[in-house]
Amino acid sequence: MLSMKFKFTLQQKILLLVVGISVVIYAIAIGSITLRAKKVAINDAITVMVTTAQKNASDIKAHLENDLTSMKTLSQSVLSYKEMSESQWKKVFAKMYEEVLKANSQFLSVWDSWELSHIDSTYTKDFGRYAVEFWREGNQIKSNSSLKNMTGDDGDYVRIKFEATESIENPYFYSYTDNQNELILMTSVIAPIIENGKFIGIVGVDISLDRYHPIITQIRPFKNSYAFLVSNDLQYTAHPDKEKHGQYLFDDYEQIMNKFSIAEKIANGEENMFIANDVNGVKSQFIFSPIIVGKTLTPWSLAIVVPHKTVLAEANKNFIISIIIGLIGLVVLTLIIAYASKSITTPILSITNILKGMAAGNISNDMKLSINTNDEIGEMAKALNTTIDGLNQKVEFASSIEEGNLDTDLKALSNDDILGNALIDMRNSLTKAAQEEEKRKEDDMLRRWANEGLAKFGEILRQNSDNIEVLAKSIIKELIHALEANQGGLFLLNEEDESDPFFELVAAFAYNRHKYKAKKILVGEGLIGACAIERKTIHLTEIPNGYIEITSGLGHSTPTTLLLVPLVVEDKVLGVIEIAAFNIFEPYQIEFTERLAQSIASTITSVKVNIRTTLLLSTTQQQAEEMAAQEEEMRQNMEELQATQEESSRKTAEMQSFIDALNNSSFVIEYDSHGYITTINDAYLELLNLSRDEALGTHHSDKMELDPQKKNEYDRMWTNLRNGIPQKEVTKFIVHGKTFIFQETYTPIKNEMGEVYKILKISNNISNLIN
Repeated sequence: MLSMKFKFTLQQKILLLVVGISVVIYAIAIGSITLRAKKVAINDAITVMVTTAQKNASDIKAHLENDLTSMKTLSQSVLSYKEMSESQWKKVFAKMYEEVLKANSQFLSVWDSWELSHIDSTYTKDFGRYAVEFWREGNQIKSNSSLKNMTGDDGDYVRIKFEATESIENPYFYSYTDNQNELILMTSVIAPIIENGKFIGIVGVDISLDRYHPIITQIRPFKNSYAFLVSNDLQYTAHPDKEKHGQYLFDDYEQIMNKFSIAEKIANGEENMFIANDVNGVKSQFIFSPIIVGKTLTPWSLAIVVPHKTVLAEANKNFIISIIIGLIGLVVLTLIIAYASKSITTPILSITNILKGMAAGNISNDMKLSINTNDEIGEMAKALNTTIDGLNQKVEFASSIEEGNLDTDLKALSNDDILGNALIDMRNSLTKAAQEEEKRKEDDMLRRWANEGLAKFGEILRQNSDNIEVLAKSIIKELIHALEANQGGLFLLNEEDESDPFFELVAAFAYNRHKYKAKKILVGEGLIGACAIERKTIHLTEIPNGYIEITSGLGHSTPTTLLLVPLVVEDKVLGVIEIAAFNIFEPYQIEFTERLAQSIASTITSVKVNIRTTLLLSTTQQQAEEMAAQEEEMRQNMEELQATQEESSRKTAEMQSFIDALNNSSFVIEYDSHGYITTINDAYLELLNLSRDEALGTHHSDKMELDPQKKNEYDRMWTNLRNGIPQKEVTKFIVHGKTFIFQETYTPIKNEMGEVYKILKISNNISNLIN
């Protein structure tokens, strides 16, 4: 089967496109008009329905209120019983009821009911009533009086008595002759007899509800529409079909009763409007208008039902008219477009050839057009020429970027120039990437400088762990060189006299000795004392006049910056480092000094402990020599002490052997209390392929990536270690592509004060056991 491809001219395409769009627009317009007409028709119909329902509901309400007004008048009139004897008022009221019944043909009966406890002072029960009733029977009016509820009030009377307000009762069937063939659907309109705020009885009339049937049958606001009257208990009070009188709305509309809350809204006296199928299965619009008579608590409702297709009849008519008008408009529009499109397509063809060249990747100034008309075609030519100029500029810009000239500038044609802005963003991204690479290199250099420095100082701290002065001099000298500062000093807290502690200069480098003749600074005195009290670093770039000078061959000069860092261990200040320089200290140098201060403080604590231990041993030896010169009994004690010392030496040798064995069989690292490596055995260095200088001073958490949960667990582990609680964990890591699983034990090492000053980690490779 041969396939055919149709090639349309631009004029034909314009014609097809515009006419096609016009058809769509007309279809949308007609649809919009139809929907609007439908909506207007429905709204108009609903307005008519609502108005009709409200008017007729008002008329029915007026009938019932007239009846209720008569009863309220009677209830006020009978209060005159107090001015007459019982026999008199019973006779007078009976006559009055008879006259009311004669004068109101719509009344089937007039009756009252009195509380016996009120009209008979000897009757003390709260139930029992005296009742009088006048009713029609044929052309006669009959009456009767009786005592009722002598054994207890019935349900309806209990409710009326409790509410003590006017009432319209739910419809009921009743025959005055007890003939079931003469049952009448009626309601009772009741007014309470209230004396001094107390309920003493009721007056009421019975009304036949047949009088509302003619009214209901005449309510037909639309063709095939109908209405019905519903009581508070959902009985049909009036309906075009008399067979439904006294039946319940629920019987016909069980499926929609709950869906639209019909019972609830009728009971609450609320208007209700919805669309549903009526009793005949016809989709219809329902309107329920409430009827609230006086102060009664049992609202009725008038419903009007209109078939939905009746509501839409006007909209359907408008739709047909819109279709005819639309078709005529389309024919006229097609003729106009065919004429106008020819004058548009000719200049567009010349633009097409230029665009074909651009589509092939050809961009040059020779492609510019010289169309100078002031219409859209002229604007199109100008836009094309601008595009050609812009593309030429972008080609030159891209070539310059390719050559590495990131400073090359390009001006975008507008805020909407996607290609131009993308090229500018590309240049900015390349520039930013170069800057970030430079910053990364700088950060790596600073990190490497800090690690190397900490490792170097870690070695100094280990080599001079038995002499504080030598240690202090080595530290301050190397620190001055590391920070490229000019002079500095190390002050340690002297607590030999606990009542008069002070900071003593134990080491200085290039200091003006004249200022520190006394080498003694009291706690809280000057910047040294302030730094110790606050336990925080002090960095000054404006040094007080005369505080310090730097001496050189050129004379005396005031330094530019001063850095004071406290030596703190477990919240206790051991001393202060003071550094002065002509250059400003960078943040990384300050951070390095603070980290170093932690290690220095820990080491000084250890050194002090060692010195104190040595002193104690020396004292013990001296005392032993003195005791040797005493009596034989003392010599015997010395021999026993010597035996004890020999045993201690033996145990010390055993301990050293144990340590050597541990270093040969396990991986051992010592950390200070802040997690920085101070000692590492050869086995660990060989495993990690690191030199000792590279490892020392690095932190336990280096190269770890911790999410918030793991970070909390990590901090909790080190808190426990600082509190003297050993920790165990199994660690998995990869070294040179090989996976290792270590069982690690962290043991806190305490000084003589019971303070943890370092952590011993012993690791054993259990990879083979796990595998």
